[in-house]
Amino acid sequence: MPTGRKGIWARLFNSRIEEEKKSTIVRDVNQFESQLIEVCSQPLERALLRLQSSTKGLSAREAEDRLDEYGANELSTRRQLSFLEDMLRRLKSPLVLQLLAIAVISAILGELKSTFLVSLMVLLSVGLSYLLDRRSFQAVESLGKRVKSRTLVLRNGQETEVKISEVVPGDIVILNAGSIIPADLRLIQAKDFFVSESALTGESMPVEKTATAPAAPPKTALELNNACFLGTFVVSGTARGLVINTGKRTIFGTISEKLTEEPPPTSFDRGVKDFTFLMIRFMLVMVFAVFFIVGLTKGNWLEALLFGISIAVGLTPEMLPMIITANLAKGALSMARKKVIVKRLPAIQNLGAMDVLCTDKTGTLTQDRVVLEKHVDILGNPSEDVLTYAYLNSYFQTGLRNLIDRAILEHEELEVERDCRLVDELPFDFQRRRMSVVVDYEQDHVLICKGAVEEIYSCCSHYQIGDEIYPLIDMMRADLFEEVDRLNQDGFRVLGIAYREFPKSKTVFTVEDESQLILLGYIAFFDPPKSMASEALRLLKGAGVKVKVLTGDNALVTEKICREVGVEIEGIMAGPDLVNLKPEEFSRAVENNNVLVKLTPAQKEEIVEALRRNGHVVGFLGDGINDAPALRAADVGISVDSAVDVAKESADIILLVKSLLILEEGVIEGRRIFANIVKYIRMAASSNFGNMFSVLGASYLLPFLPMKPIQILTNNLLYDFSQTGIPTDRVDEEQVSRPRRWDISGIKKFMIFLGPVSSLFDYATFGLMWFFFNCRAYLDPAVSSGQKDLLMRLFQTGWFVESLLTQTLIVHIIRTKRIPFIQSRASVHLMMTTLIIMLIGAWLPYSPLASLLGLVPLPAIYWLWIGAFLLMYSALAHKVKRWFFNKFGGD
Repeated sequence: MPTGRKGIWARLFNSRIEEEKKSTIVRDVNQFESQLIEVCSQPLERALLRLQSSTKGLSAREAEDRLDEYGANELSTRRQLSFLEDMLRRLKSPLVLQLLAIAVISAILGELKSTFLVSLMVLLSVGLSYLLDRRSFQAVESLGKRVKSRTLVLRNGQETEVKISEVVPGDIVILNAGSIIPADLRLIQAKDFFVSESALTGESMPVEKTATAPAAPPKTALELNNACFLGTFVVSGTARGLVINTGKRTIFGTISEKLTEEPPPTSFDRGVKDFTFLMIRFMLVMVFAVFFIVGLTKGNWLEALLFGISIAVGLTPEMLPMIITANLAKGALSMARKKVIVKRLPAIQNLGAMDVLCTDKTGTLTQDRVVLEKHVDILGNPSEDVLTYAYLNSYFQTGLRNLIDRAILEHEELEVERDCRLVDELPFDFQRRRMSVVVDYEQDHVLICKGAVEEIYSCCSHYQIGDEIYPLIDMMRADLFEEVDRLNQDGFRVLGIAYREFPKSKTVFTVEDESQLILLGYIAFFDPPKSMASEALRLLKGAGVKVKVLTGDNALVTEKICREVGVEIEGIMAGPDLVNLKPEEFSRAVENNNVLVKLTPAQKEEIVEALRRNGHVVGFLGDGINDAPALRAADVGISVDSAVDVAKESADIILLVKSLLILEEGVIEGRRIFANIVKYIRMAASSNFGNMFSVLGASYLLPFLPMKPIQILTNNLLYDFSQTGIPTDRVDEEQVSRPRRWDISGIKKFMIFLGPVSSLFDYATFGLMWFFFNCRAYLDPAVSSGQKDLLMRLFQTGWFVESLLTQTLIVHIIRTKRIPFIQSRASVHLMMTTLIIMLIGAWLPYSPLASLLGLVPLPAIYWLWIGAFLLMYSALAHKVKRWFFNKFGGD
């Protein structure tokens, strides 16, 4: 089979191209990251020499030359298609191409009416899709607006403000609290410098940064303590940095580069494609069969060709793009009213089909801020003294207050100005990892020290419980650290609080005075979960969606958050443990573990891809730079308005509200949309399959065409209009109770079993017209040609009306598993469109348009027969439908 081999080779070729793209990106990542690690691990003099720079920065001429050499410090973005390119892409749809081919052939044959009708269908479908997609795209911010437009650098030895896009390797940048890091750089000076890397790593706490080079090169650039990365920002302190990589060469940039590729096809895309080709195959078989049967039996090959073309239009589900777009657009507008932007319309259906939701932790399940949660003595009992001393330490320190200090001060406001005053201060530094203030408090000068527990412990000679003070000996260390270990295991970041009292005569203090301290207790911080996260996850679980937590943070913190939001941990695994697994082991690991920690951005993407290969429809909820690849790889990427722009660029759906409860509503909306799309698909498939039997038999048995081409096109146009109410239709509860996805084999079975039911009543109508209304007289040689033409038109009119009424009515049978009109009613819009089209169908034979369409008035008795046929058809179709769902399942 040449076609099959061609398809295989095409897939292999495309797969090879994708692999080469990925490997090129991986090589670039490794190259630029290795360069960053190497420069940051060298002595500063060698690093400056390598980048041909100095601590005074570059000259304006050098910066200009390097800008030409390295390019602008900008990220890659997916090129926006022009109007013409976008329309051409939409016209490449197999259904649209088929209709265009039919329109061209009809025009060549002089059938201008057919050409107009088919072209109108194409214009409505493609035009509506373009307008709705365009409007959604314009509602979303473009990538890169998050980064501030200007930064401070040293040029010609002077501080100069330049555009971030003009920063080049070798520049010396000046950083202060609130500054966006404009490139990947090495720190050459730093004071009290804390950087938030949560958007890049998922770690919610600020990271301490120094200008000290590591003793040995680390495995990854993110482990460098003297490096800062594009897209992160300064929380507190001041620093100067040597720019190493800019633009697409940064870690952020290499992630952004991947996002410029075309995203992989989603579950929805594959389902539409599979159904489209299924119907095209049936249509081609039918058209060729009818063409040859009519040509051979009637002897008029031109008439056979026109009839075949009309059949092709009639059997083509040309309204599928419009029905899909209208359904998705209605869903998008419904979500917009709930403050949700839908960037890609098919994402709504993918949301409904989703059975696994992978979610980041920081900023999605949590609030991405630091909160003081506990203030306890060394036994773990709440202690107001610990809170008071921590408050005094943070309140009186004169340096820039970091997130920890702000969390302490926001926890509870104390009146301190009238009770004490600042005497002296010992600022924080990275060697001591602690800071102290000395205050005049309760008749003494009290030194209050706050810092890392290990460092505080090393300065203490006593500990306090209540009002009692006891000597601290090394043998008690394990006992004293039990509470610290417990807090750490609960996911808290823990700091120690100690103090020492001095006489008022002492007014000058040094680091040596941070000795013989009394250990008072501990303060514990964490990033609290969002208020609605627990309820949202509970609702998702009830809707049949399994939640997996994917984070770059550590296991202890993640376990605590999981407990807080109600995620039952079935298995937990760390990123480094996934690295050396074989593909099949990796697939099992991500399937069996629902909490995965210490992940890199690439690993998040690999996990999403593995779950999709395992047969899941996967959603990903994230807001950071490190989430962007996974957002793009998922069937549906979900982000929030507060996310970094690269995450919003990658996402399909953006939540503008803080509540995650909207997620469950989106899932139900997606299932409702899919249920309505499936109604049209089942009708189109079963109706077309039934028509295949009817047209084949009639073409062979009758001495004339069972319907004129213009009648087939009119019938098809009216039928299509009757289905425009489907997007507004109600959906039964059982249709949205679980994830819904494409089931092409189920559609085939439905088509095979229900299609012949409509064909059965077509043949009953043939018999009615042929025998009861004596159309068989057409074969009598004694009948004049005028009478024969009238008999032929009567037969064609009878089938035209019956075919239109049964096709239009069937939507009410197929739309529900329940008893139609009694247990489940369609929406008013759908009821009205189907009723109006049925009335139009009954009116046309008596209308002024009858002669144009080749129709004639029908006898009154015909309507009694058709009424009986419709009742029997409805009952039999419902019976077969119930039998089908009981035997094969489905909704």
